[in-house]
Amino acid sequence: MRITVVGLGYVGLANAVLLARKHEVVSLDIDASRVDMVNQRVSPLVDQELIQHFSEAELNLTATTDAAVALDNPEFVIIATPTNYDPDTQYFDTSSVEAVLQQVQDLAPNAVAVIKSTIPIGFTQRMQETHPDLQIVFSPEFLREGKALYDNLHPSRVIASGSEEPATRFAEMMADAAEDTDVPTVITGTDEAEAIKLFSNTYLAMRVAYFNELDTFAVEKGLDSGAVIRGVSLDPRIGDHYNNPSFGYGGYCLPKDTRQLRANYEGVPQNLIDAIVDSNQTRMDFIVNDVLRQNPSVVGIHRLAMKAGSDNFRSSSISVVLEGLRDRGTEVVIYEPTVEQSPIEGVALENDLNTFLERSELIITNRVGDELEGVRDKIYSRDVYGRD
Repeated sequence: MRITVVGLGYVGLANAVLLARKHEVVSLDIDASRVDMVNQRVSPLVDQELIQHFSEAELNLTATTDAAVALDNPEFVIIATPTNYDPDTQYFDTSSVEAVLQQVQDLAPNAVAVIKSTIPIGFTQRMQETHPDLQIVFSPEFLREGKALYDNLHPSRVIASGSEEPATRFAEMMADAAEDTDVPTVITGTDEAEAIKLFSNTYLAMRVAYFNELDTFAVEKGLDSGAVIRGVSLDPRIGDHYNNPSFGYGGYCLPKDTRQLRANYEGVPQNLIDAIVDSNQTRMDFIVNDVLRQNPSVVGIHRLAMKAGSDNFRSSSISVVLEGLRDRGTEVVIYEPTVEQSPIEGVALENDLNTFLERSELIITNRVGDELEGVRDKIYSRDVYGRD
């Protein structure tokens, strides 16, 4: 089967590699450097399984910047382009998805267009009305940073929506490409599938916010945060997972998805969704103030990525904390070996670890790694479990 994947970010690349193990896959991206890396069998993203598959697996995968080449008679076109949250409209910017759908209409009208990008509730139905002759499926993605391919090889579920026949066919293809058997599959309406994606991520954000607020209380009251969390989490209804305090939920998905769901609630009574969004900002403000109470002369930021094994620091909460410290007049230096220049205006970058450690009076890190063992007396972290 010939499949086109548009977009070589985490979602697109993971889907392309997954499916290229059994099918012919052509990836389309506007970034020529990413295209070249894929064609040279080098992963453009830091992800253990992706790196391993590029170096060891037999993949029927090519990449191009030419839409006409990529859209030459595919059976499926998987759309995985960015949908950033626009704070002015309070909705995702879906222009990239809409542009690809028009390309599919023009160049591959017989293909099934599968939207993997996160979108507002009601978007797929509007696109189906705009392109009545296209078969459009929405299939939400549930990936962790640094585990994008792993979570496709071992999916928690496959959800597809739209007309039943193409949605079922696509879901069966994704389940067949996984390494697990008996993958739970849900075929549903497009509005319902869009809601599943946003409510899933908002629940995860709520859980992060809950344990972060527990930790804030423990700090202010002088309690052992870890002891409280462990005692609470022993209740099997709560569980000992996704409960490690952090500086706030960040990354590409949770901040924008919670805001999008809040926007979709317009006209519907709610309190909790507002509270989840507001809680995250409150937590990051608290971290800034808690650090400043120690009156450090130079604060070091050890890594901008929030997840171990990932190089993605888009919208990371530690970046917000960093900017808060900078704006309060604190000298800040970043250690981030994956970049060559500071991504934060007015903040120095130091890529030599030893120089960074010596220069920093206080070192902020979301998760305490082995390379910080020798400077534990300098570390500020809310990490209880030593894991994500």
